[in-house]
Amino acid sequence: MTNRAESSGGLSRRQLFAASSAAAIGVVGASTVASAAADGAISFHGTHQSGITTPPQAHLAFATFEVASERRHDLQSLLAEWGDAAKRFMAGLPLKTTYNDTFPPEDTGEAIGLGAANLTLTFGYGPSLFDHRFGLHAKQPKVLVDLPPFHGDDLQPEFTGGDLCVQACADDPQVAFHAVRNLAQLGSGIVIMRSLQLGSGRTSATGSGQSSTRNLLGFKDGTNNIRSTDQQLLNKWVYAHKSDDQSWMGGGTYLVIRRIRTNLSTWSSIPLAAQEQVIGRKRQSGAPLTGHNEHDTPKFNKLDPHGFPVIPLDAHLRVASPHTNGGMHLLRRGYNYVDGIDPTTGNVEAGLLFICFQRNPITQFAALQSDLARSDALSRYITHRGSGVFACPPGLKSGQRLGASLFA
Repeated sequence: MTNRAESSGGLSRRQLFAASSAAAIGVVGASTVASAAADGAISFHGTHQSGITTPPQAHLAFATFEVASERRHDLQSLLAEWGDAAKRFMAGLPLKTTYNDTFPPEDTGEAIGLGAANLTLTFGYGPSLFDHRFGLHAKQPKVLVDLPPFHGDDLQPEFTGGDLCVQACADDPQVAFHAVRNLAQLGSGIVIMRSLQLGSGRTSATGSGQSSTRNLLGFKDGTNNIRSTDQQLLNKWVYAHKSDDQSWMGGGTYLVIRRIRTNLSTWSSIPLAAQEQVIGRKRQSGAPLTGHNEHDTPKFNKLDPHGFPVIPLDAHLRVASPHTNGGMHLLRRGYNYVDGIDPTTGNVEAGLLFICFQRNPITQFAALQSDLARSDALSRYITHRGSGVFACPPGLKSGQRLGASLFA
């Protein structure tokens, strides 16, 4: 299947965009770019993609796509166009600055006047992209495979898998949605959107100045997350090395997303003391049950007067802690979601869009989730409904185009 052409003078819509995008950036000039930067613009270029260690913004739009075309050139061209479009969106610019009013507008327009809003766009490739269609099998990293099933999973097809993913984060929800919507429109006829999940209220911090926020359980989340300034942990646990497997992934990382539904009505019905035992932390302060302040080191060997661990053996803090997992870390970047009412139960459809980045999803996320599914007291109150794993290539230098290393 090839992309539909909405022609004007023999040029397709996609060709018109490709030609006008570079010209528009030049026409806009330095003053407009500087204005956008002052309005919260994050650079598209860098050693790593944005949206990984970038301090988490307030809103998320996470989309997955299936590639409908089986032509290698279509995929290659689309990725390059997506990168060009992402550069404009992150600068607070529309796809085009001039329009022919006799044709549908190239840009959908809902972000006009909203600025860049600290928008970041992160692109990833799913395991299914490396099948027979595009001749990419030899480029598939060994660690990029579908996650195994975990105890208690109830995965829904519409929230699971995908050839491609786009993570859009911004401090304005309309800016994030606009970016994903317009990327989908650019891919019309080549890709089909498989899922679109919207989150708000970050549940982690990566910036040194960011404080922990609360999830829908009411507890502080992401207390021990890797910080963007900790290069030693980032290099060890987050970024792929050229020597790992596929050299083209050097400086990239692997994204895992899990849609985790929370049974809020059941959780809200248990006593606060029981909630704190499940989490292993005090709700008000975020401190471990053995401490007074949020960032106190948990004392897992401390016993209560009856000889039982103060932090229970099945507490989420204990099971998930690097202290009990050989020092292993994940870079978390999750968001709360609320998605109406479940018609089958009448309960609120809400929970966590858990997103994390790591160097090896098999030995990191999959190993940890196996333990959590088996031993974590919190698993009684949550259900994993969606899942995906994606290879996020390294960032691009000026002049490089998205997908170039994949097709080299």
